[in-house]
Amino acid sequence: MISKENILPSITTTKGSDWRAKIKEADELGLIEVALFPTCLDKIGREELYGLLAKSKIKRIPFVHLRNDMSPEEVDLLINEYGTEVFNTHSLTTHPFLFDLSAYYGKIYLENVRHIFERSELDQFAGICIDFSHLENDRLMQPERFENFKRLISSSAIGCNHINAIQKEVHFNEEVEEDRRDCHFLRDFSELDYLKNYPSGYFSDFIALEMENDLSVQLEAKRYIINLLK
Repeated sequence: MISKENILPSITTTKGSDWRAKIKEADELGLIEVALFPTCLDKIGREELYGLLAKSKIKRIPFVHLRNDMSPEEVDLLINEYGTEVFNTHSLTTHPFLFDLSAYYGKIYLENVRHIFERSELDQFAGICIDFSHLENDRLMQPERFENFKRLISSSAIGCNHINAIQKEVHFNEEVEEDRRDCHFLRDFSELDYLKNYPSGYFSDFIALEMENDLSVQLEAKRYIINLLK
């Protein structure tokens, strides 16, 4: 059984997410701890983000999605100001770092996405970040890719997780040019029921709700997940 302390509501920055409103909502809800996904923000956007965070009540950001253009100074800011303990990133074969972040590899976990990464790359980092919706999408839509990731997971340290929705219907994702069922917007809590397909050993101490939904909905989703996985 996972603990409620392990599941973090998140400030996400994809197109469907109003991250400025989420920071304001975090204050209204009295949240002092969140996960952070600066996924779609360039350096200027992130500077605004950090400025708003500094004025907010948020004190801890244990888990951050690391962009490939983030500098060591930026990583240090997150660690020193917000106690960030773990980061995830995508394979360097598709998103190579623009700065030398090798000093932080012990805190960075590779996320399972569309592209299978090699064991040799994974071994450079602390382990694997399981995005459950990506994994479930592959189970349903790309079984060969699913089996490849399962093999990597079976012999890797699992340091963090993402949770998103799995939709009943298939949609075409133009960004990756692929039919998919995973989605960053949760329409119904039943879209989380797929989590029951996975063993407790796949869940880590750092579980981020990578959702575009308001934080109030994310908190309801957190309660739903805890009850689901009892």
